[in-house]
Amino acid sequence: MRHFCTYFDSYYLARGLALYRSLEQQCDFPFTLWILCFDDLTHQILGKLRLPHAKLISREEFEGEDLELQSVKGSRTLLEYYWTCTPSLPLYVLEKNPEIDETTYLDADLFFFSSPQPIYHEFAGNSILLIEHRYSPFHKDMEKEAGIYNVQMMIFRKDKTGLEALRWWRERCIDWCYRKSENGKFGDQLYLNDWPERFNGTHVLRYIGAGVAPWNAARYTLNQENGTIKVNDLPLIFYHFHALALVNDWIGIADKWSYSIPVNYYKRVYRPYFAALKNALSEIRQVAPSFHKGYEAFSIREILRFTKQRKLLVLS
Repeated sequence: MRHFCTYFDSYYLARGLALYRSLEQQCDFPFTLWILCFDDLTHQILGKLRLPHAKLISREEFEGEDLELQSVKGSRTLLEYYWTCTPSLPLYVLEKNPEIDETTYLDADLFFFSSPQPIYHEFAGNSILLIEHRYSPFHKDMEKEAGIYNVQMMIFRKDKTGLEALRWWRERCIDWCYRKSENGKFGDQLYLNDWPERFNGTHVLRYIGAGVAPWNAARYTLNQENGTIKVNDLPLIFYHFHALALVNDWIGIADKWSYSIPVNYYKRVYRPYFAALKNALSEIRQVAPSFHKGYEAFSIREILRFTKQRKLLVLS
């Protein structure tokens, strides 16, 4: 049994549900996805959906008697507080469940296209797994601000090293976790930069089919063989849909932040994901008919620019 964990609120609910369904479709092993619901609406809707492989954690249950988290909550924006909670979630799952000896943190805007089993084969025997940003040359300058590694997917074993790293990271995030660059820090992410040296048993993933994202997509050749999407001839395990936006149920923006994403990604990777989001919204509305969250507004000028760049996708 593999144990994943993630968090989101109602704004990201469709993405979180799409993530869950992709795991359900692609995992060739038993799994549980622990979901920290950051608002009551998310908890209520997911509870009504009765997802068989999900365990829900309410915000009240998670914060509980955690005075350290509560003490910083009022001094940070909603996003900054969510980032502050990142290391606390896998630590919570491991500490509250004696039978669990390993957990995998996932960002809610990931989507799996094939089994994650190759990741675990490579991770075997280690305590921590990290994935590099692997920036394309167009975006290499982002490393100074965003860091070497992306939080997107991290594995922690419940051993001395894994727990030490989570507790160390949690302390740093409680002390400082803001959406700005300051003294070599940015959010929850730059703290990871020296982990391979700081924590023995930290493995940096070599498999390039995991962690493909807008900032590195231009590095890879994308093709499709017999229904399998491949990057440099390896099956694409998951894509990180950072900078994606929904305008409404029928229109989406693949990239709102001007990344260098090859055009063929829009057909082979983004269109299936937008379809999955549309399915997730339909599923949500079966139990919450008035649900309309997760959309962003853009000016006519911006829409025209996205259309010219071929980043605007219209769903049938």
